[in-house]
Amino acid sequence: MLRPVSVVRLAGCSQLAARAKTIIFNVRGIQVLKTIQAGLLILIFTVTTMVTAQTDSISVFSDFDGKPQQIESYTGNGKWLVVMIWASDCHICNAEAATYTQFYESQRGKGVGVLGISMDGEARKAAALEFVRRHEVSYPNLIGEPGMIGLYYAALTKEPLRGTPTFLVFDPDGELAAAQAGAVSPGSIERFIASKEVARSTAR
Repeated sequence: MLRPVSVVRLAGCSQLAARAKTIIFNVRGIQVLKTIQAGLLILIFTVTTMVTAQTDSISVFSDFDGKPQQIESYTGNGKWLVVMIWASDCHICNAEAATYTQFYESQRGKGVGVLGISMDGEARKAAALEFVRRHEVSYPNLIGEPGMIGLYYAALTKEPLRGTPTFLVFDPDGELAAAQAGAVSPGSIERFIASKEVARSTAR
């Protein structure tokens, strides 16, 4: 079941530590991720106002051509947006890739979009591209460094990023409606969106 703006650990969720040593620490009460990868310490500093209120100003993502992108460019356009954070070596991500591509294709023109976010980073960009090619992923995808994506996620949800896949759901106004770690079935997403649409209609 998709939980509104909460993150839960689900069985089978591929942990970040599978590829890098991940440490949770606090910066002025905000949980962020510090990732040690390939022997290099990536320590991200930020001020509280940026973490809590200006996540859209952080250059976290890029497309596969290297052009900086923001999730906010895909949200708030009158459509629901389902964001899946994935990694090319995540077993569940590989197993479920076709399912989410089918979901994307079935929802085209129905007010629901899908955006993929690869945590492979520049070092594993080729592997991420191969993932997209192998699974014939048709929805758009961005890529970022694990530590920066962890920071973005923590700032957005006030929860640590626990692993892949992880889902974010944004409503048509661009507001975060739900976040959850672990595989989430397309049916659960559809039911969640349908229930929120009923609530939105009632509130109007």
